[in-house]
Parts: sequence; structure tokens; C-alpha cells
Amino acid sequence: MFRISLSAPKKMPWRMWGYYCFGAAIAFSLWDVFQNNNGLLNGGGFALLGGFLRASLQPDLSAEFLQIVTTATLTTFAYAVCGTFFSLSFGFVGGLLSAKVVWQSLLPRQSLIIWQGIRAVLAVPRAIHELVWGLILINIWGLDSLVALGAIALPFGAIVSKVFAEILDETPKEGFNTLVVAGIHPAQAMLYGLLPQALFNLLSYGFYRFECSLRSAAVLGIIGAGGLGYEIFLSLQSLRYEQLWTLFYALIALNAVVDWSSGFLRKKLGCTSRLDLNTKRYQVNVQKRHWLLGTMFGAGGLVSWGFWFIRPDWQRLWSRQAGLFLEEVTSQLQRFEFNREMLIDLFWLSVQTLEMSILAIALAGVGGFILAFCAAEIFKTNSTRPQVLAPGARYFSRFVLLICRGIPAPIWALVILFILFPGILPGAIALGIHNLGVLGRLMTEVIENLDRKPIEALDQLGSSPSSVFLYGVVPLTLPNFIAYTFYRWEVCLRETVIVGLVGAGGLGRLLTEQLSSFNYAGVMLTLICFLVLTQFVDQFSALLRRKSDP
Repeated sequence: MFRISLSAPKKMPWRMWGYYCFGAAIAFSLWDVFQNNNGLLNGGGFALLGGFLRASLQPDLSAEFLQIVTTATLTTFAYAVCGTFFSLSFGFVGGLLSAKVVWQSLLPRQSLIIWQGIRAVLAVPRAIHELVWGLILINIWGLDSLVALGAIALPFGAIVSKVFAEILDETPKEGFNTLVVAGIHPAQAMLYGLLPQALFNLLSYGFYRFECSLRSAAVLGIIGAGGLGYEIFLSLQSLRYEQLWTLFYALIALNAVVDWSSGFLRKKLGCTSRLDLNTKRYQVNVQKRHWLLGTMFGAGGLVSWGFWFIRPDWQRLWSRQAGLFLEEVTSQLQRFEFNREMLIDLFWLSVQTLEMSILAIALAGVGGFILAFCAAEIFKTNSTRPQVLAPGARYFSRFVLLICRGIPAPIWALVILFILFPGILPGAIALGIHNLGVLGRLMTEVIENLDRKPIEALDQLGSSPSSVFLYGVVPLTLPNFIAYTFYRWEVCLRETVIVGLVGAGGLGRLLTEQLSSFNYAGVMLTLICFLVLTQFVDQFSALLRRKSDP
């Protein structure tokens, strides 16, 4: 007689439920896009697209226009340098104030309330895209370089605060705890036992943030802040495609120079990844100390040059126009009337915005995964295995990634709108292409910085190249791929605003209409919707990024 024992199924981890829900959200978003659109393809736009692509072979290289391009390039670079300086400065202070370990050591009883309160406050500027900040600040400071600096510093400072707080909370605390047990004040223990290691991680993240500031500085040109983005927008409006491609090449070249310089310095400093938040212990030897001091002095020189080049008018910070703007906003809020139809419209536009971000990050994640393996040198000098792709194919893949992330998402949206009707699909494709370039480069670095021991072990056991790839490379890289993808999802959600400005739909389109009609009360309500969506995406992506479940 046989005895059959049936064991109860294990409880499915919350993270797996999250993956299933995200997959269902992708399917629903695709169904909604194709179900509720009578027409997607604009057949009459192929001729315009053909003319646009042919102009890439005949860029405008006249001396007069090249002088304009040079000035615009330097302006964009100066905005990125100074904006990154403010972002890291604000982020350092905000990170200390929003780190859980800080309040647990100083005020253990009130730590939870204070920590959650500060993080809730910092979530507000983080949820608003830098382009929206620019449109708001123009009403306060006018057309001045302060607008670009403030638009970069406010949201990016809040983002750096969040990241730096996470670095502090995840940094090994053996040295800090030892000093506290020895009777040292918690503030001093943190200064000597926690901050030195965390600051190096912040420096590593600063390289990534500088590249993000460079892309944002180009986007801010659309609202009149100057630089390459402004010249691109003017050339696109006047249909001067030859000039447009010259500006594209300048922007791509600027991104390439910054990308190479960043990679070179990170290699010398020992922080090989742009977004390495694993809080590992860094041993700063004599050679690294020299490069570290040189990097700090070089950054200080660039910041000084940047402020000299753009010459912001600091007196505008306390201008009378700021008070008048606040009075107008307050007056509109007092007269504002909320109704049920408005709530329904906001709900469905929020759903469209969320769908756009989901489709965009799905495209970016899958495309980045594929191109990262095409662009990476998986087997280097220590292995006898041949390269997965020939060097020419790898360099071409890296060039594709550079173009994808070098051209801002609104420009991709305008190009896609040549052949697609306005809606959330062209916005999702534009955001997906741009973020594909960012994610692909991050994933490439993950692959190239892998621990070679498991791969070499499989190689020595006689495994085939496909087995080494499937059972050695992919499992080691997939956790970081997932983490980076869902970190980037929040950015995709914020960037739906900028593609909405060019007719891609969602809350971004509504926000454009409200700003153009000076409906500041409506702007506040729409931004609240963005804040709610951002918090939802932040918490949901945090669940999916967790390494283990309780």
C-alpha cells in the first residue's frame, strides 16, 4: 500500500507577486493602446522622415553656425557642471537629514517620525521634473541662467538626498558602533566611522549624476534656457534639418567626451560603476589618493569656470517678481473650485501616464538587456574563450547606446511623431529609446565588472559557450539589471512630462495646457497627481528590487 504525502505549497514571495502584477500591467497597457486608438500610423509623415534622415549626411558646417554650436555646447556643459555642484551639495545635506541611522543615533525615540517627515518633504521636489521646475522658475526669475541651475538642483538634489541616505543606511556600521560603545558622541562617531566610506560612494554616484545633469541641461533649452537644447528646438521649428543634425552631432560628441572622461576617472579611483550603491569598502591607496585630489581640484576649477561662463544674476533670487508670483498662486488656490468631472479626467490621465511609463521602461529594460550583451566585453584577457561579438560589432552597439541616451526624449518624440499620431505610444517609444541608452550603458558596466571566478569555473569544467553565458553570466547580472531597471522606472514616470509637452498625452499634456494658460491652481493639482504616482512607483519598485522577502 502506497502512502502519498502532499505538502502544502510554499507561500509565494511578495516580490514574485509584484513581478506578475508588473507583467500584467505591461499586457494591459499594450491592449489599451491598440484598443482605444483608431489610428496609430501616419502614412503622410514618411516623406518628412525621409528628408530628416537624408539631412544627417549633409550637416551645416558653415563657420558662422559652428560658432553658435560651440557657444551652445559650452553653455550646456556649464549648466551641467554648476547644476551637479548644487545637486551634490544639497544632496549631502538632505542625505544626512533623511538618513535613518542619523536620527536613530541622535534621537532614538523620535527617529521614525522625523525620518519619515523629512523623506516625505523631499519627495515633493523629486516628483516634479526639472523641465516643470524650469517653467515655474521662469515666472519667478525670468530668462536667466538661474532658472537652469535651480531646475537641475531642486529635483536632482532631492534624488541625491534619497540615494545618499540609502548609502548611509546600508554602509557597514562596525566602526561606527565600536566608537559609540567606546563612549564617543554619535555625531563624532558618524564623522569618523561612517561618513568617510559613504562619501566615496557619493563621489561614485556623482559621476552618474553629472551625466544626468548634462542630459537635463540639454532638455531645459526647450523652454528658452539656452544651450544646445534651445538651438535644437529653434532648428526643428524652422525645419532646418541640416542645422539640426549638426547640433545632434555636437550633443552626442559632448556626451561621448563626458562618458569617456567619467569612465577614465572612475577606473583610476576604483569605482568602476556609475550607479554602484553596494557600499563596499574602498581602500584608498597612495595612487588613488593622488587621483582623488586631482579630481576634486579639477571639479573645483570646472565649477568656477562654469559660474564665470554663465554669470547668473544672484540678485534675482530675492526679486519682487517672486513675491507677486506667490501672491497670484495663493489667490488662484483660494478661488479654485474642485468638481467630480475634473477628478475623473485626472484619474484617466494618470492611468495613461502610468501606462506610458510602464511601456517605456519595459522597452528600455529589454532593449538595454540585449544591447548590453552586444556592447560588453564578456570574456577579457584572463579567458581563452573568444569574444561574443567582434570588436566592430561591440563598438557599433556602444555607439547606438550613445545616440539613444545622447538625444533627449522630447526630440525622439518629435521624430517619432513624424510617422505616428499623438498619443501615449509615441511618448512611450521616445522614453523607451532614451532610457534604453542609459540602462544599456549601466548594464554593460555590470557585465564587464563581473566576478570572473564562477565563469572561469564553468569554463574549466568544459561547459559550452552558451552554457557559460546562460548559467554563469546571466544569473550574476540579472539582479543588478532588475534593480537598475526599476530604479529607472521612477525617472521614466517623471519624464512623461517632457514628452507630454510635445503632444504625447497623459498628465504632461494637461500640465502644458495649464502652464500656457497660467492656471497655477490646476498645475498644483496635476503636480499632486504626479506626486502620488511617483510615491506609488517608488514603493512598488522598491518591493521588486528587494533581494529577499520576509
